[in-house]
Amino acid sequence: MLEYSLNIAGSEWIIIIFVGLFALLGTNKLPEITKKLGRAMGEYNKTKNDIQNQLAGITNTTPNITAPVQNERQKMEFIAKTLGIDFAGRTDEELQKMISSKMSGPNTKDN
Repeated sequence: MLEYSLNIAGSEWIIIIFVGLFALLGTNKLPEITKKLGRAMGEYNKTKNDIQNQLAGITNTTPNITAPVQNERQKMEFIAKTLGIDFAGRTDEELQKMISSKMSGPNTKDN
């Protein structure tokens, strides 16, 4: 039996592909197509780098909480305010008891 396999190395395949492209597209269309391909690759790389920079900026930032829950006292004051409890001049323990009694409802009694 005869073997009909082609023993062609990698660089020879590139030459064969270029010869085939010249034969199919001609010498006028090939530079135009390579320019478009180069622009597409440039846009791809630019977009990829932009996304990587955005992700790096997001992961390196630490959240800064400036809302009403920076510490426990502010959290309790915020809860008391939403429940309609006057928290001025109260200690933390008094405020906790008032919040818990308000949240437990009028049917249950505090011990």
